[in-house]
Amino acid sequence: MPLAMTTIYKISTAFLWAEAEQAGAFTGAPVDIADGYIHFSTAEQARETAAKHFAGQDDLVLAAIDGDALPLRWEPSRGGQLFPHLYEPLAMDKVLWAEPLTLGPDGMHRFPDRMA
Repeated sequence: MPLAMTTIYKISTAFLWAEAEQAGAFTGAPVDIADGYIHFSTAEQARETAAKHFAGQDDLVLAAIDGDALPLRWEPSRGGQLFPHLYEPLAMDKVLWAEPLTLGPDGMHRFPDRMA
């Protein structure tokens, strides 16, 4: 029986994501560049990440990435939770899918049903 894939998620502005798609790699948002690595979240962490770092922002993209294909470091952050970090550009061929992350009428982000 095959092991389940580790899917991780990146929330980005649509502008930065479009630039990455054109370039073939995502080098990071300003916070990623400042910290020296690209921040990702697990499915369980993504909603809190959106609420904490992207509250009220529209024009975002949620991307699902094959975490098993990357040299991730799982490092403690919020409350000691382990978050996946990537210390190199994200090659776009590791992206499983990307779609708009919109705001609902309540001002909260609407995550896709297919998010594991």
